[in-house]
Amino acid sequence: MTTSAVNPSWRQLARSPLLLLAFGFGSGLAPRAPGTVGSVAALLLWPLLALLPAAPLWVAIAVAALFGIAICGGAAQRLGVHDHGGIVWDEFVGLWLALALLPAGWPAALLGFALFRLFDIAKPWPINWLDRRVAGGLGIMLDDIVAGLMAAACGQLLLTVWPLAL
Repeated sequence: MTTSAVNPSWRQLARSPLLLLAFGFGSGLAPRAPGTVGSVAALLLWPLLALLPAAPLWVAIAVAALFGIAICGGAAQRLGVHDHGGIVWDEFVGLWLALALLPAGWPAALLGFALFRLFDIAKPWPINWLDRRVAGGLGIMLDDIVAGLMAAACGQLLLTVWPLAL
């Protein structure tokens, strides 16, 4: 399978809950930087998730990740590609994971967003290793989950060294 394909149409997304979720409610259809646009969409949804108490928040993120394996894998299979650039559900989950591990507030959320995008784009080890070796929906999700964990760890370190006015 290839790694690029023609984007589905808005009509196809409207008819397929699988594609609608995989393409981040349409954010993955952005002609440029769909991963970043998808991450912005996830960031805009974060305030709603952040209203949840800790336990339900972690359950929601875990459910989004587990269903994300099927969502991303199913969309990739339907489109006939390994990891179509417009599939951004993995960015949603990876960013939400990073933000859940950082302090509340927009300064930390913007830091988490920037660090998540950095790790997701640069794909340092072990992200690049996972990206190359783990296939299917699990592979699509796993590299972004690790990017989210790395973004959170670096964000916590940066906030310890250089506290923001939270």
